Amino acid sequence: MKFHFKLLSSLLALLTFNHLSAETSAPIQPGDHVAFVGNTFADQLRNHGYLETLLLNAFEEEALSFRNLGWAGDTLTVRDRPTNFPTEKSTLIEHETDLIIACFGLSESFAGEAGIDNFKQDLKAFIQSHRGQSYNDESEVRLIFVSPIAYENLGNLTPNWKKRNQDLKSYSQAMMNVAVEEVIPFIDLFNPTSNLFEDEAASRFTTNGIHLNDFGYWSVSNLIYKQLMAMISRVPEPWTLRIDAKTGAVRSNGVELSRFTLDGQNFSFDVKEESSPSLPPPLDPNMPAELSAYRDSLVIENLEPGEYTLMVDGKPVATATHEEWAEGVPIDSSPAHREAEDYRAEVIDKNTQFIYSWKALNQVHIVGERRNSSSGRALPQEVIEFNKLTKEKDASLQNGLERKTREWQLVPDTKLTN
Repeated sequence: MKFHFKLLSSLLALLTFNHLSAETSAPIQPGDHVAFVGNTFADQLRNHGYLETLLLNAFEEEALSFRNLGWAGDTLTVRDRPTNFPTEKSTLIEHETDLIIACFGLSESFAGEAGIDNFKQDLKAFIQSHRGQSYNDESEVRLIFVSPIAYENLGNLTPNWKKRNQDLKSYSQAMMNVAVEEVIPFIDLFNPTSNLFEDEAASRFTTNGIHLNDFGYWSVSNLIYKQLMAMISRVPEPWTLRIDAKTGAVRSNGVELSRFTLDGQNFSFDVKEESSPSLPPPLDPNMPAELSAYRDSLVIENLEPGEYTLMVDGKPVATATHEEWAEGVPIDSSPAHREAEDYRAEVIDKNTQFIYSWKALNQVHIVGERRNSSSGRALPQEVIEFNKLTKEKDASLQNGLERKTREWQLVPDTKLTN
């Protein structure tokens, strides 16, 4: 049954893409103003910044702009907002939104099989509420649906995980069916996360079976990114460098090697960054093989026995034995990767400034006893100022990461070399 559903998923997704190519423009386009809407999953994307960082650096020729309107507990039919704060629609208009990425289905799935028909009707009503709307004052807004993730088995913390996954599978399939019927791009997270969660040796992805941790958001952001880019035939590939220490032959992807010199077991070469580096995973988790493919790597074959350190611009990046280098070593902490992490921190800060203008952090200053205090009276102006800060930080992110040419060296540890 699992195989049949995955096959159906692939066929329906292909059908969706064929409809899209024939009847509509690309799901995501350079220069798009994008809004996330949905539940806790969507809301917390802003606090991790992985997906936004990946997309910003994939479209640096005409940068994207993001606003996260997700709200913990939101469903398709219940999305209450605080008094005297901007509405979702006004924020979509203010952002001149071209594309809405909608993440629903988890909360709705608790209604079980009996609630699927209502869920499908609510999805269609959501589509209708945006159909014909031109928030950018130029073109009709586009939609993308994102399915819920699977429910992770955490033992005693998740006693009903099998039943929950049955329901989540049904709701994900229902969302996909509506997406095909309504010609809406669909991103499947249920199937890939279900497969990832089965790896008992891997680090955990969630805190309670439902809510992703930092590693979970890194993983799922890469899954969304890969599917989204595949829709426009731009499948991302990480940096891969392969060097033969005996012959000096080199192959690379995502970077260009030049000035390669080989002196005994000492290597020196310049690496021109043709694409942005992959984002390092948090800490160093036990990672399933399919996720390892999202990391940048260096392979060096036919080294003399011993231990070697990779230096980039004079800074140590990774140390491994000759056997490990021959298998391939993830490269996550080069200067380029540290700059990518700094950039992601700026993305998160921009999202923080926006959320101060979008969410009420303390209702007592809006409708409570402090609304007439100095802080309460200052709130409307503070909302405006936070919006200004958001736009300033948004502008600073538009050029993406600077791509540089750096010197890479592989230095043997003579104490350990035989």
